Amino acid sequence: MTRKIPRALEPAGIVLVDKPAGISSFAAVAELRRRTGARTGHAGTLDPFATGLLVMLSGAATRLAQSFVSLDKRYLTDVDLTSRTATGDPEGEVVARTKPPSREELEERLAGLRGEVELPIPAASAVKIGGERAYRLHRRGVAVEMPLRRSRVHALDVIAKTDDTVTLDLRVGSGTYVRAIADRLGGHCVTLRRTEVGPFSVEEADPERIIPVDEALARLA
Repeated sequence: MTRKIPRALEPAGIVLVDKPAGISSFAAVAELRRRTGARTGHAGTLDPFATGLLVMLSGAATRLAQSFVSLDKRYLTDVDLTSRTATGDPEGEVVARTKPPSREELEERLAGLRGEVELPIPAASAVKIGGERAYRLHRRGVAVEMPLRRSRVHALDVIAKTDDTVTLDLRVGSGTYVRAIADRLGGHCVTLRRTEVGPFSVEEADPERIIPVDEALARLA
């Protein structure tokens, strides 16, 4: 039997990557692992259609994953208010056509989404249902009742609006699905970009730079 060689614990540190649209977070992790040869993980995925900050952990830093996974996140999203999709994003089938809310109606819906809220986990997510990833069940057309998740929405601001779309700037707790917020507004995310994870910004992203563990942890204090 061939013995599996453990992944290297060096180089150890945090790598900030600006993920482009069209690739999975797992593909981005695999690319870093290929370059370094070290054990590699991440502190929260992004959907393939989404862009923005991925916090990756290299080598021995993977042991500290929970310290980074639990950080708050900041996003920008464009929401189409004329239709809801099965996945909450542009890749899903349209399941309902909706009349865009007035500005007053939109503000009322947004007010109900700030603070502690319970939101359904999207069907096309990596959460396990009965031991299997929800997105795999969704792809096979298996209908399941998705559980609710209590989320914390620290800030939810409108930065642009047209008759049919709204651009939102969100600061949310870990585990919050922006697609679920868009669905609650009666629409779906057309774009989604993660701009911050805790104290780390997408403007710092540099796949060639490994931030030492001590330096990264100091920024969490």
